Amino acid sequence: MKVGFFRYLIAAVLIAFGVVLVLENIGVMEFNIKNAWSYIYPSLFVLFGLKWIIERMRHRGGSWIWGSFFLIFGSLLLMDRFDVIAFAFNDVFKLWPLLIVYFGFMFIGKSGKPKVIIHNGGSKVEKDENSSFFTVGNHEFNQPNWKVEPTTVKTLAGDFYYDFSKAYIPEKEIPISISSLAGDVHILVPENLEFQINASVKAGDIDIVGQSVDGINRSLSYVTPNYDTAKRRINFTLKLKAGSIRVDYV
Repeated sequence: MKVGFFRYLIAAVLIAFGVVLVLENIGVMEFNIKNAWSYIYPSLFVLFGLKWIIERMRHRGGSWIWGSFFLIFGSLLLMDRFDVIAFAFNDVFKLWPLLIVYFGFMFIGKSGKPKVIIHNGGSKVEKDENSSFFTVGNHEFNQPNWKVEPTTVKTLAGDFYYDFSKAYIPEKEIPISISSLAGDVHILVPENLEFQINASVKAGDIDIVGQSVDGINRSLSYVTPNYDTAKRRINFTLKLKAGSIRVDYV
């Protein structure tokens, strides 16, 4: 885990603890270990939500979806603590309509001049480079002798399964890019296939031929020894908001 995460975590705990002490000193609440924690952890949600939103606005990573969710969730919990509303931790499921709001924002595309080709199961669709192109569904590539082509896929949710041991792979570098709000990516590669992967998840786990990470804002890169000189090679870029990425040898 990155050092920066621990720094933000310690800072957030100190800030939240200080706020609780101030509230206790001015008579808003009585301090004890049990009720202090009930104020501290919602404050942590709010602080981390703000952090992710600010990072997103400054184009330094972050996530407006996760940031806004934790900001709203933490704020509702704090309002419950101050008897403004009644909202418990288990009421998190009442926030499911936020998914509709997020999906709505995702369908608002941006205009753009450059064109890209999106290959999806053999079909090709031209889209503006900055436009939204989101679908829901599973993608399986495991038929005998299926042809590997340059691929760019963006989905709201779905699972991806690639079995490259059954594929016809042309002698060139082939880029494959997958972005999804939620889902699982499982890739099988033969041991004689050269490839490189840049994988990232906002929340979830990554396992690439035995190397693994899990948690929040995790990323992992891997490249086979002979990638640069290989005639057949695949360049993967995998990005998930929530889910898991797994690559295994067969």
